[in-house]
Amino acid sequence: MRALRSLLLGGLLALSATSTQAAPLSRDAVEPFVVPPYALGEEVNDKGVWSLLNSGGAVAGYVFETAEMAPLPGFSGAPINMMVMVDLDGRFIDVKLISHNEPIFVSGLGEAPFRAFLEQYRGHAITEPLVVGTPYGAGGGGSDLVFLDGVTKATASVRIAHESILAATLQVAKEKLQGVSSGPPAFPNPDHAEDLTWDDLVERGLAGHLTVTNAEVNAAFAGTVWAHDDAEADADPDGLFLDLWVVDIGAPSIARAVLTDDAVKDLERFLKVSTSDEPILVIDTARHGLVSPDFVRNTAPDRIAAEQDGLPVALRDADLLFQTRPEVPTGTAMIVRTDRRLGFDPTRDWIMKVQAVREHGMFQPEIGSAHFTLTHRTDARFYSRASAETATPLAPWREAIRNRQGDLILLSVFLLVLLPLLGFGQSRFAGLRAFTPVRLGILAFVTGFVGWWGQGQLSIVTPLAVLRTALDRGSLAYLLYDPFSLLVWGAAILGFVLWGRGLFCGWLCPFGALQEFAHHLGRLLRLPRIEPTAAWDARLKRMKYVVLAALVATVFLAPDRVDKAVEVEPFKTAITTFFLRDWYYVAYAALWLILGTMTFKGFCRYVCPLGAVMAIGGLLRGRDWIARRAECGTPCQLCRVRCNYGSIKRSGRIDYSECFQCLDCVKIHDDPKQCVPLVLAAKRGERMAAE
Repeated sequence: MRALRSLLLGGLLALSATSTQAAPLSRDAVEPFVVPPYALGEEVNDKGVWSLLNSGGAVAGYVFETAEMAPLPGFSGAPINMMVMVDLDGRFIDVKLISHNEPIFVSGLGEAPFRAFLEQYRGHAITEPLVVGTPYGAGGGGSDLVFLDGVTKATASVRIAHESILAATLQVAKEKLQGVSSGPPAFPNPDHAEDLTWDDLVERGLAGHLTVTNAEVNAAFAGTVWAHDDAEADADPDGLFLDLWVVDIGAPSIARAVLTDDAVKDLERFLKVSTSDEPILVIDTARHGLVSPDFVRNTAPDRIAAEQDGLPVALRDADLLFQTRPEVPTGTAMIVRTDRRLGFDPTRDWIMKVQAVREHGMFQPEIGSAHFTLTHRTDARFYSRASAETATPLAPWREAIRNRQGDLILLSVFLLVLLPLLGFGQSRFAGLRAFTPVRLGILAFVTGFVGWWGQGQLSIVTPLAVLRTALDRGSLAYLLYDPFSLLVWGAAILGFVLWGRGLFCGWLCPFGALQEFAHHLGRLLRLPRIEPTAAWDARLKRMKYVVLAALVATVFLAPDRVDKAVEVEPFKTAITTFFLRDWYYVAYAALWLILGTMTFKGFCRYVCPLGAVMAIGGLLRGRDWIARRAECGTPCQLCRVRCNYGSIKRSGRIDYSECFQCLDCVKIHDDPKQCVPLVLAAKRGERMAAE
């Protein structure tokens, strides 16, 4: 999320913004988070970790901020900061929200579901394999995974929060509870190259191998109700239940030894996006199968797990389709990944755990499990390790750009095509026989990609927040946290100079596009047109400036009401939350779309406060870009009659503050079959030629 408007609303309400990570909270700020019977002890390091004391004054655990220990960027680009309390066994006492800028919670769903999600950690331990999601199949099929319910429409945000909690807690658990030093993470060294084969990997221990026979599985269940619940194991005790191969393919030399050339390229593309992930190839040539039949791709595998230093290593399916080289054993194969930022070190011993599951009984069967382990590590020569001085996270805005690199490239390409099309080539573009379908296709892209996918719907919150921040002499660096929306703003501001408000309102506004689709739907359904008279149209167009003035006044007179006042825009409901909000928000947004089937873009023309800002910004326009003739207005009124926006005066003059750059009048002006002066001139020419 990531939407800029929501981020700015958070900044507006806080009345401050900074471009750097804040220092750890002071003792006075931490103490309110500590609940009896615990008390806050002494600060144990400079990363915001404090000891937690029991009622007798003895150390009972630790309390710390996640943003200091693990500043993983959230959907807005800034870290989500939470206060975590754990006891000496690594069990969560409590997890509480300190601050965040996640758009979906700031202005969409509210913070209540986020806080409810964090309450699920109480009583669980960092030694448990905690994952966000729902169990596979009925009851999870006996998986060791501990599932935390996510938040609908906010999966990315809660997953980032979860990973932040795990990363920070694992770091504290290793250093304070187990005495294992957590140094800078190791990452594959791209400059290290070796020509390796599969046999080389096996010989040098770079390919871990574990076999488990059916007899060994039976022995693991011996003496339990599940002892004879595997007929295949009883029939063939010498047969293999598990033939497991494990290869860490983060190092390029190792990846090339097991994957085909095409698969290596796919992996490289994946790692360019997920730069902190360590990919691990897992193969089973026997009948275990690695995952259950209910397994869902791109989630945590339910029959294999990993741990290091007695603490779980979070694994997740990389969802990659690949082929291995002919000499590599064949069977069930998958590439799983773990985030090195969570503390995983591939150069030290770690354990792959495989779970064998049996069911006893026909109805509501009892689930039993046994575990088999393989210890593995990869030689340090394949990895580099940043020094403590250089192992610093990227600035939030740089991380935000990197996280949205693909979206930014696609948006840039779209703008680089659209702007010249509306500029140098607008006459040819408007004259296309298929102009309307092409325009609707562009608006569909804007709605789907810019709006629903990219969350690039601009909002009145942006100029309101910038205004207040400027008056408070605060930093505007938080604008960089959502580079996608910022790029849309850049295009809109450029449009002010070239065309006025029309570029954004007519071509880049997702909700405006929805209103235009509503208009075409109304025409298909042959609904009546309800349009005010010219006099009332002029009066109603002033209303958006009144709404804008009221919002500006709210910023100064009642800043705590801004979040409600800006709901005059239905953008959050229709675009940010996909209409998944309280019924009255949905009804309000739907009302405008239904009205749009009969009144052309009524919200955009009469109420939209952002449209008022765009119209004011359009005063920067340096030229009258719509060509006019002397006959326009006197006597020809065709363009004025055809203009759905009512932005052409009776005199023929264009009111650019109300022009949405639909190009309909441009098409008429250049068409010798539609433009009345051109038609009359052609007829005069024909008469003169006949004479």
